[in-house]
Amino acid sequence: MLPTFEALRIAQERGLDLVEVAPTAIPPVCRLMDYGRFKYEQTKKEREARKNQKVVELKEVRLTPRTDEHDILAKVKTITRFLDEGDKVKVTIRFRGRELAHPQLGRQVLEEVHRHLANTAVVERPPLMEGRAMFMILSPPGARGGPGAPPTPRPDGQTAAVRPPVPAGQVSPRPPAPAAAPGQIGRPPMAPQRPVPAGLAPGAPRAPAPPVSQPRPAGPPPPQRTPGQ
Repeated sequence: MLPTFEALRIAQERGLDLVEVAPTAIPPVCRLMDYGRFKYEQTKKEREARKNQKVVELKEVRLTPRTDEHDILAKVKTITRFLDEGDKVKVTIRFRGRELAHPQLGRQVLEEVHRHLANTAVVERPPLMEGRAMFMILSPPGARGGPGAPPTPRPDGQTAAVRPPVPAGQVSPRPPAPAAAPGQIGRPPMAPQRPVPAGLAPGAPRAPAPPVSQPRPAGPPPPQRTPGQ
C-alpha cells in the first residue's frame, strides 16, 4: 500500500492525475490517468452508442370515413415509409357530426388500409373505438409482439411455446386435459360438497306440511248482568 502523499508526488512527476476508482474498497484503490482524456473517451463512446441505437417511435396517420381511394393509396405510401424506417404507425379515423352513427364506414377504411399493407405490416392492435375516433396500430414485420418475433424466454431458461394462428371462421382447439396421477382413473376427484338436507335434495319427496289450525267459530256472547242481580 502506497501512502497518499507518495502517490500524489508520482502523479505530479508524470504529469497525470490521481483518480480514486474504488472508494469503498479497503484500502481505497486509485489510478494514475489523464482524467480529461478519460472523460473525452467516455463521452465519445456514449455518443456512438446513441447513434447506433434505434428508438422506435409511434407515428400517426389520420383519415376520415369519406376518404377517397386515391387518398388512401397516398396514405398507404406514407405508412410504408414509416414502417421501413422501423417505426410503428397509428392509423386514426376521425368521425364528425353524424358520421359517428356509422362506425362501420371507418372500419371499412381501416380494413382497406390493412389490405394494401398485408405483406409489409402486422396489426399490433385491431381497430378500436375510442371517443369520436377509431384507431389501429401497425408495426413492421418481426417487431416485438408480432409474427416472426423471437419467443419470450421464461424464468426457468426455456422458451414458451407459441400457438399457431387460427384461420378465420375456425374455433381454436382446446388444450388437452391434464393426465391423471399414477393409480388414479379418470378425472381428478372434485372437492367434497356440503351435505344437502333430505327435504332439499333434487328428486326427493317433500315432507307433508303441518296441518293448519282452523279458527273456532264464535259462540253466543255471555249474558250481561244488570244491576241488582
